[in-house]
Amino acid sequence: MDFNLSEDHTLLKDMVARFVRQKYDFETRDKIIKSEAGYSAEIWGELAELGLVAAVLPERVGGLGGTGIDIMVVMEELGRGIVVEPFLATAVLGAGLLAEEDAKGRGPALLDNVVAGEHLLAFAHYEPGARYNADVVETALTADGSGFKLSGAKSVVINGGQADTLIVSAKGPNGRALVLVSRDAAGVSLRNYKTHDGFSAAEVQFEGVAVSADDILLEGQAAEDATSRAIARATFALCAESLGAMENARDATLEYLRTRTQFGVPIGKFQVLQHRMVDMCLEIEQARSIVLLAASKLESDEREKHLSAAKALVGRIGRMVAEEAVQMHGGIGVTWELLLAHVAKRLVMIDHYFGDTDYHLKRFQKLSRAA
Repeated sequence: MDFNLSEDHTLLKDMVARFVRQKYDFETRDKIIKSEAGYSAEIWGELAELGLVAAVLPERVGGLGGTGIDIMVVMEELGRGIVVEPFLATAVLGAGLLAEEDAKGRGPALLDNVVAGEHLLAFAHYEPGARYNADVVETALTADGSGFKLSGAKSVVINGGQADTLIVSAKGPNGRALVLVSRDAAGVSLRNYKTHDGFSAAEVQFEGVAVSADDILLEGQAAEDATSRAIARATFALCAESLGAMENARDATLEYLRTRTQFGVPIGKFQVLQHRMVDMCLEIEQARSIVLLAASKLESDEREKHLSAAKALVGRIGRMVAEEAVQMHGGIGVTWELLLAHVAKRLVMIDHYFGDTDYHLKRFQKLSRAA
């Protein structure tokens, strides 16, 4: 199997990398994460204008592909810059659900505004106490006259506080349902907060929120299958993002070893640090290999097994890279003023989204035995 990027993917990768270099330096990112919004509407608009939201959507809805490699190319470069704009929540999760073949109601019509960068989405699925169990859905959608009422709670909703519309999973009259709810709708209470790495999440409560039939995006088996696909895409996207962040940490550490001197010589001359650097580089290449493999299996029947293998390995390697990079920098490696400290925090946090290393290792073992 040829894992070399095509000409189109190479151009896409170069375009995103150039944008991040030119528009997303450390000072810019620092101002963004300290702002009240927690993201830059201007940067988000430019990302959409470049076609990055469309890049991760299928061609049948006007996207540019939406394959595993498309997602990987974009997310790797955004991960290299640890970009905090809501790409995962809006483009990968939200827009991906709106683009489902069986999507109905007002959802598909909303897609054009999302692709244009004019509307933000968040997927409210995981519930308090469920931890990584995506099968737990206690939020209820009940009939109420000619419409419905939505009640329940959702936890750690990525970019929930920034979203214009929440896509909420619930138990409905016809089984699982995915429902579109305005963030400002009556009965919605939301607590937005910053995560350890400067990104955003929210705890959301729904108390008798009025829902019309037009707000129901998917129902029954179609909703369950769409949820599984969305979580799979997001899990893979995080693996690719982690890969970009690891490469950032590697490059920053190499530069530090070349320039930091001790006893009159660059510390990169010390053999013990050279060996640690080589180990880091080898581990990152191993991570790249398994992310590429997961990209090739994203639409196959073996998707879940390969995703769990990738998430488990990337989680372990990401933590190793973060720890080694910080230790080779010394005390300065954990200071707020150094980009590496932010990269290390993001690498650790990525491990906890959609299942950590231990969870996915056990899941991989279970799926492998069942195969």
